[in-house]
Amino acid sequence: MVFAPQIRIPATYMRGGTSKGVFFVNEHLPSAAQVPGAARDALLLRVIGSPDPYGKHTDGMGGATSSTSKVVIVSPSSKEGHDVDYLFGQVAIDSAFVDWSGNCGNLSAAVGPFAIAQGLVRNVPTDGVATVRIWQANIGKTILAQVPMCGGQVQETGDFELDGVTFPAAEVPLTFVDPAAEEQGGAGAMFPTGQLVDDLEVPGLGTLRATLINAGIATIFIEAQALGYQGTELQGAINDNPEALALFERIRAHGALRMGLIERLEDAAKRQHTPKVAFVAPPATYVASSGKTVPAEGIDLVVRAMSMGKLHHAMMGTAAVAIGTAAAIPGTLVNLAAGGGERSSVCFGHPSGTLRVGARARCESGQWQVLEASMSRSARVLMEGWVRVPPVFD
Repeated sequence: MVFAPQIRIPATYMRGGTSKGVFFVNEHLPSAAQVPGAARDALLLRVIGSPDPYGKHTDGMGGATSSTSKVVIVSPSSKEGHDVDYLFGQVAIDSAFVDWSGNCGNLSAAVGPFAIAQGLVRNVPTDGVATVRIWQANIGKTILAQVPMCGGQVQETGDFELDGVTFPAAEVPLTFVDPAAEEQGGAGAMFPTGQLVDDLEVPGLGTLRATLINAGIATIFIEAQALGYQGTELQGAINDNPEALALFERIRAHGALRMGLIERLEDAAKRQHTPKVAFVAPPATYVASSGKTVPAEGIDLVVRAMSMGKLHHAMMGTAAVAIGTAAAIPGTLVNLAAGGGERSSVCFGHPSGTLRVGARARCESGQWQVLEASMSRSARVLMEGWVRVPPVFD
């Protein structure tokens, strides 16, 4: 029997923030995969190595975690005033599913450098800083990336340290403009229920106080103590406990329904990337996963967040935007955990260390708006060339 040879596609493997993924220029994909649909999903699933019942991604480029099972497609922007369009896909590990419902804030840091290297950005300075205007196509929002340049090339090396990333690199400041996310299939309001704090009924758990917010990414914030946690837990405390994982998924499903992101509870299984669930608590001293001590006096609050059914090893960039946004609005659970009052930035503790994120908020006619949120990440190319996959469509 004769089998068809593998196809070869130009690709770049990049780290952005505390995530990494496979980056493509849209026009470099096979024609059938240049548009949304089953052909595109089938190709990207095979690139990553999903679905993998062994949970290892041995036969693909994925890393078998929510932080490393990601794909990015970049193209010249169709949006006026922008340089590139950025489409993000979160690839499920053990099922044949690519979730296009939200953004990845961490990989957002790598989009500008990738776009420049691919020649998609015009008038890039030889030295200094290139401002790349990115249209985030999943949620229809603008991201501004400040990419350092040296000798006509993206500067990737530097001394910027990011908790959750082993080695230092060049800093890439990001600004998320008007980050109240108009999620696919959900309400466009930043607080879809109209409340800063809701009573969320979760069968088997009771009534939880929750802040339900669309900013950066749809997020459900819960108080850690209501779940019997301190907010200083590391991955093992949650991810090694099947009952805890089931509990968080139940909270996520009921929160998604309350936010208008799904019509039926069972639809949550088809929308794994969003919403996120996070639990917050006032500042406390703890030992991070790296072994270093995070002192309570150095942070405003502690936050732990779930991603794709597991406790994240650090913090998702989009969830950080949601944290900064909620912290800037007096009365949300995030703001209250940080001590309440008005604030333009917050430093929070996560499992790998700390992160500072800023936000500018204002209230007009009783409605809160966030003009922008900002934070710094880093990015670098890990490998570039071609990815090879067996043919997955005719």
